[in-house]
Amino acid sequence: MTITTADERHRPQLEQLWTMFRHEMSAFTGTLPDERGRFRQERLDAGLSEPGWSAHVFQLGPHPVGLAVLRGLDTDEHVISSFFVVHGARRSRIGRAAVTELTAAHPGRWAVAFQDRNEGAAKFWHTVAAELDRSCTFEQRDVPGRPELPSDSWARFCVR
Repeated sequence: MTITTADERHRPQLEQLWTMFRHEMSAFTGTLPDERGRFRQERLDAGLSEPGWSAHVFQLGPHPVGLAVLRGLDTDEHVISSFFVVHGARRSRIGRAAVTELTAAHPGRWAVAFQDRNEGAAKFWHTVAAELDRSCTFEQRDVPGRPELPSDSWARFCVR
């Protein structure tokens, strides 16, 4: 697996992966695509252009198999804003390897939100956060400005 810090050249791959990610998340959030059939992608756009943000594509050989969007890289607490691995590449430790590599590149405090109803994601983040930091914490928080969405679970952990 390789992880590439993305730029505009990677936008077509990232937008395909983003659509898969948001489609999967819609099962837990009830979010619908817009009238053009597209899901919101402000976080992806920010990952490609905003200071303190970054977007990454995971590849197995020539195959794009996942993405991550990070934010707060210029603050005390960094956030994994979006994270996705395609079904065909799951359970092969790609996700764990990607989180380990991305967080190690920016040591310090990290946070990630996930939906408890997404049992696979909840298990993944509980396991990975505890592997990276035995004193990790978890808490429930409402999604700011989105009362129609279920609360997020937040994992917080430190990487040295």
